[in-house]
Amino acid sequence: MAQGRQPNTKLAQVVAEARWSHAQVASALVRVAAESGAREFAAVSRSHVSHWIAGSHPSGAAPILLAEALSRRLGRIVTVDDIGLAAPSSTSVPEVDWRVDTLASLADLGRINVDAGRRSLLEGAAYSVAALAVPASSWWTAMAGRGVERSAAGVAAVGRGDLEAVREMVLIFSRLDQRRGGGHARSAVVQYLTSDVARYLHGKFTDDAVRREMFSSASELAYLSGWMAFDNAEHSTAQHFFAASVKLAAEANDPAMAAHTLRAMAHQAIDLGHVRQGLALAQASVEGDRYRMASPRERALLGVVHARGLAAAGQGRDAAAALLKAESDLARAEPGDGEPSRVFFFGEASLAHETGCALRDSGDLPGAARELRRSVRTRKAATFTRTHAVTLGYLGAVQARQGNLDEACQSWATALDAMEGVRSARARQTVADMRVALSPFRRRGISFATELDTRAAAHLTATAASNR
Repeated sequence: MAQGRQPNTKLAQVVAEARWSHAQVASALVRVAAESGAREFAAVSRSHVSHWIAGSHPSGAAPILLAEALSRRLGRIVTVDDIGLAAPSSTSVPEVDWRVDTLASLADLGRINVDAGRRSLLEGAAYSVAALAVPASSWWTAMAGRGVERSAAGVAAVGRGDLEAVREMVLIFSRLDQRRGGGHARSAVVQYLTSDVARYLHGKFTDDAVRREMFSSASELAYLSGWMAFDNAEHSTAQHFFAASVKLAAEANDPAMAAHTLRAMAHQAIDLGHVRQGLALAQASVEGDRYRMASPRERALLGVVHARGLAAAGQGRDAAAALLKAESDLARAEPGDGEPSRVFFFGEASLAHETGCALRDSGDLPGAARELRRSVRTRKAATFTRTHAVTLGYLGAVQARQGNLDEACQSWATALDAMEGVRSARARQTVADMRVALSPFRRRGISFATELDTRAAAHLTATAASNR
């Protein structure tokens, strides 16, 4: 870091407004960096912040991460300029902005995907809490009208055959993600979305139904790109693709598809500890036409994530009611009743998994263990391998918290078996958590705990090498 000539009074003023010490600023930046996978900032300390305020310039993405940390503290958007800093223009990435044209933002994501330098920066950029606000109702109305206008200006003809081809590819990619995790084939998904499918979106459709369904299919691909990034702990990337998915669904005037993505955004926010924002997104996903126009199976999916948000927010009674409603919705689901293919994965096992997480977050460990065991028992592990492994990891963690070490080790050992061939940061995190939980027993010389820890360490080493 090069020493600046003058103290950074802008940064000093914003830090003073936040009522944070320099150590608290450093801690907040480290958390934002950790969410974004920017491990190079894990050692930022009070002295770094003091040097920045004195006039030195932080390196790399640190200004963006610092601005995001202060934005969260103050409840308003703080830009790098507001704190007297600037990110190098050659490494800039777009911010999530609901006002930017849908296809323009999609094209920019496509350009980033083929530019290794910008792609790397986006993967390590800050996950923006400020971008989680759900657009107002007027935005949704305007977006639906924009889609109709866009088709009238198209040139190349796009028909139902093109639509069916896209749908087939969406299902292929979705099934691969469920089995192998977000670390497999995401670049191929993004490339297909931002090249082949993007050309269709610029076309002239044979009728408005085809236009709406094509935009919905593109929305599902953008959602899948975001979900795969989320599963691989690339949270800023996920956020950008989720936003693109919501925009595409809005242009398709498809409230249920928009709800599907808002639910995913809520899931991500809750997992990252942003409970208030996650609950707001989950509530938005079950409001009005987003819930009414969803199939029973999708309603159950939306409802159980809403329950997770309520549980994480300490609203246990409301969470229990939401869980019962989700169970009721799933009971009404019938295969072949016109439900969209995007919910093919959601059944009893998935409901039990999310219910177990909600009960865990509510402090009901026996209930959480019961539901997670039910999820393991009822899931088709060969088809839904990634989630099966994650569920086993969660189950082991709950059992360990209950003091059932033998059971926990059995669950964790089975989880490690299931992770063969899976590339998922969420699965990998359960292994890291496993090692933390095992550390007291390892020090006591308990042989089976030591053996399992050795397996876990080898798995983390191997998967770290495959992710480089």
